[in-house]
Amino acid sequence: MALYAIGDLHLSIDNIREPSFLRPRHYSLYKPMEVFDPVWKNHADRIERYWKKTITSRDTIVITGDHSWGKDLDECRKDFAYIESLPGRKILLRGNHDMFWTAKKTPSLNEMFSGRLEFLQNNYLVYQDYALVGTKGCCFEGKDSWDHFEKIRERERERLQSSFMAARKAGFSKFIMFLHYPPTSIGEQESCFTELAQSYGAEQVIYSHCHGQKRYYDSFHGVVEGIEYKLVSSDFLRFKPARILAS
Repeated sequence: MALYAIGDLHLSIDNIREPSFLRPRHYSLYKPMEVFDPVWKNHADRIERYWKKTITSRDTIVITGDHSWGKDLDECRKDFAYIESLPGRKILLRGNHDMFWTAKKTPSLNEMFSGRLEFLQNNYLVYQDYALVGTKGCCFEGKDSWDHFEKIRERERERLQSSFMAARKAGFSKFIMFLHYPPTSIGEQESCFTELAQSYGAEQVIYSHCHGQKRYYDSFHGVVEGIEYKLVSSDFLRFKPARILAS
C-alpha cells in the first residue's frame, strides 16, 4: 500500500472516443492536448497503461486538479467513469480548469461519489497516520491585476489553513500538502503557502499546473527548508504516477 500523485489529466473522453459529428456543440472545451505539445498525443491511453502497471487496488493516488475539460458534471461524466475504472483509492483536488467544482460543492461531491472518488478542498483526508490537506492555490501569471491575484491568493490561503486546522484538531501531526498551482510565483523564495507548510510541519508539498520545458521549473523542486517539493504535472512525469510515500 503506497501513496501516489499525478496532476493535469485534462481528459476529454467524448472527444477521444466519439466521431466528430457526435461531439458536443461546445467542442472548443474538449481540447485535444497534442495541439499544445506532441508529448500529449494519446495521453489518456498512456495514463491508463502506466497507471495499471503502477497502482494496485490497495494504493491511494491524489490527482492534483484539471481532471476534465467538461464544464459541468454531465459533461465530465465519461471522464469520471474513466478515472473510476482505474485501480486504487482516488482522491481529487480542485484545479483551475475544473469548472464543475466550486468549493461549496465539495461535501455534495463526496456524497455523490461516495465509495468511488474522494474530493479534497476545505477538508482533509486520511492516509495511514498522515492528514492529506490541500487547495487549488494561486500564483501570479500576469493574467490578472495584482489586486485580484492577492484577493484570490488570500482566499486560497484561508482554505488551506482551514484544512490544516481541522486535521490538527482531529489529532494529526503528520501532513502531506497538495496544491494545483505551484506553491510560489516565478522568482519568489517564499509565499503564504510555503509559510503554512512550514508552520504546520508538512513533510511534502505536491503540486502541478506547470507544463512544458519552459515552465517545469517555475517553482521549487527537491528539499527546501526541510520540506520536499514535487511537481507531478502529467507531462512532466511522462504520464507515470509519482510515488509520494512507500507502503
